[in-house]
Amino acid sequence: MKYGQLLLRGTVGALFIGHGTQKLFGSFGGYGLDATGEAFESMGIRPGRAQATLAGAAEAGGGLGLLLGFQTPLAAAALIATMTTAIERVHFKNGPWVTKGGYEYNLVLIAAAAALAEAGPGEFSVDHLLGSKQQGLRWGLTAVGLGVGGAAAAHVITETLFPAPEQAEVDATPAPRPESKSVPAAPAAAVSSPAPHASASVKPTAAAAKPAAKPKAAAKPAAKPKAAAKPAAKPKTTTSKPPTRKSGTKAPIDATIDAADLIADR
Repeated sequence: MKYGQLLLRGTVGALFIGHGTQKLFGSFGGYGLDATGEAFESMGIRPGRAQATLAGAAEAGGGLGLLLGFQTPLAAAALIATMTTAIERVHFKNGPWVTKGGYEYNLVLIAAAAALAEAGPGEFSVDHLLGSKQQGLRWGLTAVGLGVGGAAAAHVITETLFPAPEQAEVDATPAPRPESKSVPAAPAAAVSSPAPHASASVKPTAAAAKPAAKPKAAAKPAAKPKAAAKPAAKPKTTTSKPPTRKSGTKAPIDATIDAADLIADR
């Protein structure tokens, strides 16, 4: 059994060291603190960079303690805490199976850490060399309790001290004041603001003083058509008057008859 404990400690501890250094330093193809902190923020783990630092330190430190078999229950508790947070924040809503992004893998790692805390690190460990007897059911349950309790405490602290930005803005917004009845404003043309230090009698503005423009006169009706031209005047007939008789002379009767015939012909 001592070799089985060494194999389990070496595998799980080495993998957790890799996970932690990925977060802290970007090792083994990891993203480093900045990118991991942004991912934590998007998952509601705030403040992202600080939480990424704590998670990376817990994984790397807990993995190293498990690998060496040093303070095994405490190292197991640190790993259980990070995996419990991962389940609660990311994987639980997807169900157990890893094919759908579930918590299957995280649960296996929690079980392995708890089993090592209960069984002890074995002969090939620092704890054994130091004569530590931290093993058994009590230490196994202690590791699980510390891990789950630490994850729950971290969740409460995050939600209390570092609320979501949207919620913080809502809480900081003051309550709306009761609306006051608004007085309708007078037309701009009828009211003019007085000049500074003006007397009580305020002259109306130029816009108010000018009378309203008179309506334009209606267009004149179209000119009547000119009357038709009058027919040309008939030539006046000139009637020759019979020669006036001079006093004392007698016109011959034939001349008088001829003139009368001429008039009748015209």
